[in-house]
Amino acid sequence: MSIFQNILGLITIIAMIVLLVKKYESRMVLFSCGFFLCVVAFKPFDAFNAFSTAMKNAKVIEPIVASMGFAYVLKLTECDKHLVYALSKVLKFANGAMLVFGAVIITAIINISITSSSGCSAAVGAIIIPFLMRMGVHPAISACTVFLGTYGSANLNPGYAQTIIVADVSKSSVIDVIHYEAIYFGISALICASLLSLVAVFLKEHKGYVAQDLANDANFKVNAIKAIIPVIPVAILIISHIQGVKDYYEQIFSNKMPDIKISYAMIFGSFLAFLVCMKNVKSADIVKKFFAGMGEGFAHVYGIITCALIFVAGLKAIGFVNELIELMKANPNIASFAGNTGTFILALITGSGDAAALSFNQAVTIHANDFGIEPMHLGSAITAVAGLGRSMSPIAGAAIICAGYAKVNPIELAKRNAIPTIVASIVYVLITL
Repeated sequence: MSIFQNILGLITIIAMIVLLVKKYESRMVLFSCGFFLCVVAFKPFDAFNAFSTAMKNAKVIEPIVASMGFAYVLKLTECDKHLVYALSKVLKFANGAMLVFGAVIITAIINISITSSSGCSAAVGAIIIPFLMRMGVHPAISACTVFLGTYGSANLNPGYAQTIIVADVSKSSVIDVIHYEAIYFGISALICASLLSLVAVFLKEHKGYVAQDLANDANFKVNAIKAIIPVIPVAILIISHIQGVKDYYEQIFSNKMPDIKISYAMIFGSFLAFLVCMKNVKSADIVKKFFAGMGEGFAHVYGIITCALIFVAGLKAIGFVNELIELMKANPNIASFAGNTGTFILALITGSGDAAALSFNQAVTIHANDFGIEPMHLGSAITAVAGLGRSMSPIAGAAIICAGYAKVNPIELAKRNAIPTIVASIVYVLITL
C-alpha cells in the first residue's frame, strides 16, 4: 500500500469516527467511506460486489429479520411490558445497594429478549427508573442501572445480529457461540452490577433521595403467561440443541430431530403471543407488525451490517486489511489488544458498538486462526467489549433515554458507569483470550 493510500485511509477512518460522533446516519457514513476508499484504489466495483454479497447472505438475514418481527409482536401485545413488571417485582424485596445490583441484573435478563439497547432502555426504564427513585435511589444511579444493564447480554439471543456474525466468521453454530459466551456474559453482568453498587455507596446515592411527582404503577397486574412469551423462542432454541433432548426425540419418533431454525422459533413465539392476546389483538395486526418488524430488521440492523461490509471492502481495496493481518501474524498480541481497545474506544466516542465490532469481525476476526487465536474467542470478546464501551457513552441512544426518564445529564451516567464497564472489559478479555 502506498504512503498516499495509507494517509488517505487513516484520514477516512478519522472522518468516519467524527461523522458518527456528530450523529450522521451510520449506514450513510459507512457506505460513503467504503465507496470512497474503493474509488481511490481504482476498484469502485468492489463496493458494489460487497453489497451484492451481503444481499445473498440469507443465513444471516433470515434470523435477524425474524427476530425483529417477533420483537414488534411483543410490543403490540405488551408481552414485553408484562415481563418487565414481573421481574421488577423482585426488586421490592431489596433495598439500598441491593436495589442497584438487582436492577442491573434484571435489565440484563430482559435485554436478552428485547435486544435493542434503546428499545430495552425505553421499556425497562419507564418502569424501573421511577421505581428506584421512589425507593430512595438517586436519579443518576437509577438511570445508570438500566443503561448499564444493556451492556451486551443481547448477544445471548440467537437472533441478535452480532451473535450471528460471530457464528458466521468463526464457522460455528449460533447456539455454540451462545453456549461459549453465556458464562462470560454472566460474569460481566455480576461485575457491572457489583461495581455500580459500590459506586452508588461511595457516592452515597444508594438511598436517601426523596422522589416527587412520580407516577405510581404499583397496581399493574402481571399476566404470568404473557410475561413468559418473550423467553419462549430462546428457550426452544437452547433446549432443541441439547443432545439428551435429541436422543429422546429419536427414541419416540424413530427419526432424526429436525434442525429448528431461529426464524421458526420466532414465528412460533409470535403465534403464541397471538393466542394469549387474541381477545384484544386482531390476527391481521399481528401479521402486519411481524412483517413491519422484519422490514425494520432488514433496513436498520442488516443495513448496518451491509454498509459495514462495504467499508471493509474499501479498507481491503487500499490494502489496509492485508497489512493489518500481516502485522498481527507477526505480533499476535496486537490482535486482541487493538481489537478490544479500539472497539471499546470507538463505541465510547460514537455511542454505538455495532460499526466498530461488525467491521473488525468481518475484516480481521475471520483470519484469527492465522495469528493463533480462535475466531469465536476473538469475535466474542470484540462484541462484548464494544457493548461495554457503548454502555459508558453519554451520546448512546440508551443513555439519552435513561437520562431523560431520570431528568439528569447523560454525562452523569457516563461518569458512574466508567469503572464498571472498564473493569468488566478487562476481565472479559483476560478470561476469554
